[in-house]
Amino acid sequence: MNFPKLKTVFSSLLLTVFSLTSCSSSAQIGKLLDKAEQLAGNPSTSEISSGLKEALKKGTGISVDRLSLQDGYLGNLDVKILFPEEAKSVENTLRSLGFGSLCDQVITSLNRAAEDAAQEAKPIFTAAIKQMSFQDVQKILLGESDAATTYFEQSTTASLTEKFSPIIDTSLKKVDATKYWSDVMNQYNRIPLVKKVDTDLTAFVTKKAIDGLFVEIAKEELKIRQNVGARTSPLLQKVFGYADRQK
Repeated sequence: MNFPKLKTVFSSLLLTVFSLTSCSSSAQIGKLLDKAEQLAGNPSTSEISSGLKEALKKGTGISVDRLSLQDGYLGNLDVKILFPEEAKSVENTLRSLGFGSLCDQVITSLNRAAEDAAQEAKPIFTAAIKQMSFQDVQKILLGESDAATTYFEQSTTASLTEKFSPIIDTSLKKVDATKYWSDVMNQYNRIPLVKKVDTDLTAFVTKKAIDGLFVEIAKEELKIRQNVGARTSPLLQKVFGYADRQK
């Protein structure tokens, strides 16, 4: 162990701490704190901010790209959009009567609409990342394993809903989801004594599409927190290594 070197680092840290008492500006204090962190082998505040934002941009980008592919929703059991809960009885009844193919067409078309809209999420996530304060960054980096996902849910859901809704509405018509849904309901409503179901298809698919995005973002967040191999740059390794040491 290099004791002279440790002594030098310790002395520098003490000088930094004592210097804080004579600093009048927050900028000066911030610089001294950064110096102290660097002497201790920890990332600076700017490195923490840059590293976390790099990770979030990467994670949201992967999630969006994955879901916007054909079968991005349909082929992913974690996010696949099925019949609305209030229409489960519709699906079950029609399948029992031999209309399983029609039900499958509905499910496929709902997921195609979500896949059409998914790519539009990228600029919304990018804007949310850019506007993060350092307090947001710290809270996410040192927070729970889903802290980033929670941040995005709180900061982007309204914007995603506004952006997705008209795209999904158009896509539902383009992929004949509206037609298939009408066909399903018409067949179901012919059955005597059944309770009619009234579902806002656009609102339902929009919500499910956004929920699916957050499911995938949560996966990417957990991956970079738990898997060192997912930290693909020196900055990510430094910042998330620091986070690991704080736990």
